Amino acid sequence: MAEERAQYTKKQVLWGLVAIFAVYGTVAYSVQTLTIARPKIAADLDGLSLYAWSVSIPALVMALVTVIFGKLSDMFGRRLILMIALSASLAGTVLSALSPTFVFLIVASAIAAVGAGAMMPLVFAVVGDLFPPTERAKWVGLLNIPLGVFTLTGPALGGFIVDTLNWRYLFWLAVPLLVLCLVTVPLGVPSMANRDKSRKIDFKGCFWMALAASSSILAFSYAGTTFPWLSTPILGLLLLSALCWVVFVRVETRAGEPILDPIVLRNRSFSTVALATFFSSFGTMGMMMYFPMFLQGVQGISTFHSGFITTPYGVLTAFMGVPAGYAIARTGRFKWMFVAGYGLLVAAMFALILFGAGTPVAWSVAVAVVAGLGYGVIPTINTVVVQNAVPMRLLGVAMGALFFFLNIGSAISPAILGSTMNVAYARALERSLPEELSPAADARILEAVDDPQALLSGPALANLRTALEAKTGGDGRLFDRTLAAVRGSLEAGLRAVFWIGAAMMLLALLIIATIPRKTTGGEA
Repeated sequence: MAEERAQYTKKQVLWGLVAIFAVYGTVAYSVQTLTIARPKIAADLDGLSLYAWSVSIPALVMALVTVIFGKLSDMFGRRLILMIALSASLAGTVLSALSPTFVFLIVASAIAAVGAGAMMPLVFAVVGDLFPPTERAKWVGLLNIPLGVFTLTGPALGGFIVDTLNWRYLFWLAVPLLVLCLVTVPLGVPSMANRDKSRKIDFKGCFWMALAASSSILAFSYAGTTFPWLSTPILGLLLLSALCWVVFVRVETRAGEPILDPIVLRNRSFSTVALATFFSSFGTMGMMMYFPMFLQGVQGISTFHSGFITTPYGVLTAFMGVPAGYAIARTGRFKWMFVAGYGLLVAAMFALILFGAGTPVAWSVAVAVVAGLGYGVIPTINTVVVQNAVPMRLLGVAMGALFFFLNIGSAISPAILGSTMNVAYARALERSLPEELSPAADARILEAVDDPQALLSGPALANLRTALEAKTGGDGRLFDRTLAAVRGSLEAGLRAVFWIGAAMMLLALLIIATIPRKTTGGEA
């Protein structure tokens, strides 16, 4: 027998909308302003060698809480779980603003990710609580408004604050937004009625999933940098991860309420979308993390202006889902848009491989536009396809699983891309450093060129100049050649990253091309 949906007054619905728009807008602000500022933050805190960890560790946390908090909200209510998520995000944000080291910042970001990872799916769950199925699509689409606003203004705002004030202000500005959410959520978000207290959390599944995911993240993060790829620690971590995933699958097949239902995982449409989403994360991470680093480090563009260059990507990503949704609603066809979207992303990633220090800014803007047009349609199609592919009783599980694959890809891809960039940078630098640098070099100089932070941090650049000119009696020519070597090595490292992103995006395109043209709930 179907459960009767709770009825809410117009005032309750209004406050509920205010609450979820505030929460979604706050998440959008944090994502859009921090993405463009991340290279500068890493450089200022002497953490470029750990740059990938600043994304992969929080993404891993988000992957885990996305799955777990969805079930907790069914048991204890959206309001309570949202309040817990917002409190965690507030604590992590304040700690991030106070971070004395990059490692501290990564830990603080992981705490904030506990909240951010839960907020995204819970916002859409609240829409489902407030509105009947016929009205949900409209309000889900309208949630793109705050996302679009901060996508349009966030990168430039983040760049302006970093260039004129300090990156710590980005976190401090998020604090009043989170406080506002903590006020509006109790007023507007309904608490679930008629909770089923007999439902139990799949703790075994959570444990084995966390162990499997974290061991794989550690393996990919250390491989090629701290340890060789075929070393015993790396192979041991990968083996541990594989064994844990096997145990996790066995546990889930026997669990009463598995966090990742095997029925969903066996669904062809879902598995196709999930695999394509996972592999495409390498390309999207290349655009989000390493394209700004290319603009700022290789081409010498300020954080503020690089924010303007990448803005079209974010804006189109936010707004292209609206026409995509209308097109699917009118025609019922989605596969051609899937293929076109991934095809545009493949073209954009391969174009980045050809970029160099002298590439005109107009080409960077063009790539941002093409990538935004391609990626913008994909999240909407993902949602429609997955919801149509599984029975109604598994909609929540399927959406949680899709977010899990998205976040686990966002956790693993920076680790692989980061280690690749570090190895390629080190090899290129070894070949390109001026020959006369060796007798003039000391520990301070070698440390300064060990990573490309001199290209991204004014103080680091000044320290390198002072050290070299002190060794050469004020002759600036050695500094110029050394800086050119560092810039060329960074370009080589980023080109390796773009190669991997393009190859993985091409693989995602080939996978999505196999998706069935029609998906129905009976497919599972």
